[in-house]
Amino acid sequence: MPNIVLTRIDNRLIHGQVATMWTSSVGANLLLCANDAVSTDTMRQGLMKMAAPAQAQTRFFSIEKTCAVIGKAAPNQMIAIICETPQDVLALVEGGVPIKSVNIGNMHMADGKRQVATSVAVDDADVAAFKRLQELGVELFIQRVPSTPVEDINKLFQ
Repeated sequence: MPNIVLTRIDNRLIHGQVATMWTSSVGANLLLCANDAVSTDTMRQGLMKMAAPAQAQTRFFSIEKTCAVIGKAAPNQMIAIICETPQDVLALVEGGVPIKSVNIGNMHMADGKRQVATSVAVDDADVAAFKRLQELGVELFIQRVPSTPVEDINKLFQ
């Protein structure tokens, strides 16, 4: 069973907050970005590698590849999975990745989205994915960085 120490939804994937605060807070030594678009975007990967802490390896896998290889992770790999959307996380869970909880970090405002928490904006598709994750037994929590309080998850469904 892979040692998943954090699963986070963050539009920016690897950036300062993930690289400095979350990685050290959970002891991650592998940052795995699970997202189909990023898995083939070498320019974005290069920018994220620059932001990643030196003590953590980075991987950029498609959802399908993540589902296929996560079970082969070494026991000493402390894995932080970072996804761009709740739909990505749902696809991982439905694909057999043993995700127990999800940190909802940054989901930026965009057309058709509504702001529901400090750094979280959702649309109906996001809400449906979150509801399905809950039905599958995945714990959800909204928290921008480890030093800020956890926000009320019910904000997502209002």
